[in-house]
Amino acid sequence: MANQLYQTREPVRAILAVTLLLTVFASGVARGEPAHAIAMHGEPKYGPDFSHFDYVNPDAPKGGELRLGAEGTFDSFNPYIPRGTPAAGAGAAIESLMTSSADEPFTEYGLIAESIETPPDRSWVIFTLRPEARWHDGEPITADDVIFSLETLKTKGHPFYRFYYQSIVEAEKLGERKVRFTFAEGDNRELPLIAGQLPILPKHYWESRDFARTTLEPPLGSGPYRVADFEPGRFVTLERVEDYWGKDLPVNRGQNNFDIIRTDYYRDATVIREALKAGAIDYRLENQAKAWALDYDTPAVASGALKKTEFEHERPTGMQAFVMNSRRPIFSDERVRQALAYAFDFEWTNRTLFFGLYARTKSYFSNSELAAEGLPGPRELELLEPYRDRLPPEVFTKVYEPPSTNGTGWPRENLRRAFALLEEAGWVVRDMRLVNAETGRPMSFEILLVSPAFERIVLPFVRNLGRLGIDARVRLVDQSQYINRLRDFDFDMIVSVWGQSDSPGNEQRDFWGSDAAQQPGSRNYAGVSDPVVDDLIDLVISAPDRESLVARTRALDRVLLWHHYVIPNWHSRVDRIIYWDKFQQPEITPKNGTDTSYWWFDPEKAAALRRGGALAEAASEEEGGSPGAGWYAALGGLLLVGFLLVRRAMRRPA
Repeated sequence: MANQLYQTREPVRAILAVTLLLTVFASGVARGEPAHAIAMHGEPKYGPDFSHFDYVNPDAPKGGELRLGAEGTFDSFNPYIPRGTPAAGAGAAIESLMTSSADEPFTEYGLIAESIETPPDRSWVIFTLRPEARWHDGEPITADDVIFSLETLKTKGHPFYRFYYQSIVEAEKLGERKVRFTFAEGDNRELPLIAGQLPILPKHYWESRDFARTTLEPPLGSGPYRVADFEPGRFVTLERVEDYWGKDLPVNRGQNNFDIIRTDYYRDATVIREALKAGAIDYRLENQAKAWALDYDTPAVASGALKKTEFEHERPTGMQAFVMNSRRPIFSDERVRQALAYAFDFEWTNRTLFFGLYARTKSYFSNSELAAEGLPGPRELELLEPYRDRLPPEVFTKVYEPPSTNGTGWPRENLRRAFALLEEAGWVVRDMRLVNAETGRPMSFEILLVSPAFERIVLPFVRNLGRLGIDARVRLVDQSQYINRLRDFDFDMIVSVWGQSDSPGNEQRDFWGSDAAQQPGSRNYAGVSDPVVDDLIDLVISAPDRESLVARTRALDRVLLWHHYVIPNWHSRVDRIIYWDKFQQPEITPKNGTDTSYWWFDPEKAAALRRGGALAEAASEEEGGSPGAGWYAALGGLLLVGFLLVRRAMRRPA
């Protein structure tokens, strides 16, 4: 076994060694100089004297209120631990050493840190903190806070942080405002940027508290907002910090413009939509195609008072899919996993349920140049060839396409193909049931859901599975139970999303790494445990330039796709947003899409809405509408929602 593992690792070691030597040799120097920013590849777009990002209005006025709606409830203001349900905006007061721009693949600029320095091989990084950086209680942010944050998150935080920061092997205080991180992997160009994403926690605050426990005491922070008021399960109000230390930094100019951001909790999405139309909340990012097509046919939308707008974006959409837990014996055979994909009729679903608003997802890195396309090119073949005998032959010979249908809802030919694969895997039909040919045990599994909106999508899929003789059941559970079962990998099949960025790296270990497959709380929901995938992840992380990153990510994408861990769902290349016309946005929308942190309140538009009576009419319509909806809107949220999808989102909007 040891020799076999050594042979598995040998090709990747050779590539990594060459990469490292070329990087160091090309640099010719052993140490970098302090800089205002760092790019994953190439140079930062914005120079040291930049005044603001291009996609903001630097003169945006401050003021006004933004009212939002959220499903369910909350029981904690600590979003960094694998316990509880964090409140909306729970991390708004916590800042990182650096912050990303929204119009570059992956570049970070100084936030708490005024400068960053790293050698050409990026084997370590030094951050110098800004002297003006302060906590909300007036205490300065120090190197001790930085070291405390790293140690606390790695030992007591969500398991994600242990994977994400595992390559930071030493944190050294070089002064009150200077800290050095040393890395285990000198060939990982991403590590200085990953270190820059570290959420900085106040040591003097947490030393007397248990970080590992949930809390309804809003923790001390340093950011542009802090919790002003809340009622558990009902609402959270954030207020802009008037004397925020970083308000004039170039990375913050034109952002964080609202004085108040209030989030009210509702029972479900239907009630949130009613609250929006009634004028009780201001803004919603609509993620349900049926609701977008049918639920906003109101006079306010017709008049333009309630804006229904699609904002295009160019960010990777990642992978949403039916995820099969390959830890379960029933899903351990990839022929079974492949067969089940033939029972999902996307074309019928998109036409009948989604009004044709979605595109089929065909990659874990969809909507980006990182997605595998066509057959492997020369650079990909060079990476994949050493593993040919351990990869599905299709990786080299076929372009991955999820099963398609004619959209009639009766995918007869697809089910025939599914039967053939299942028979090959040792399953036969007896008495109208699909059973294991050797044991006679029926194929039976549960599809675990947390959103009622997904039932109408999953039930036709279950119907087709039934045509195969498979006993598939749908189980809808509350948010608390769902979170706990996901953390323990206690499920057969779920619907999940892996978001991706333009610059994938360490987070891929948490998504697909063998170690993560055994770590409760990780995001390796599919149970991927494959030395080849581990090697390809290492290559993605160590990519020395953009071209090699693209090739290596495409190779990883192909291998994951052809192992059939998931049944791909769909994605959209626009953000569907509906909001009351009392805000303004910058003229430029960055490639990652719009974000309310760039928006600002327009008092003249708000006054015009009041004069025109649109809000009053909306409220009147709500009063005359469904009594159930009005009662629920008044009652607020009763059930649990959303769990923490940990902080790879630090580099992109959610």
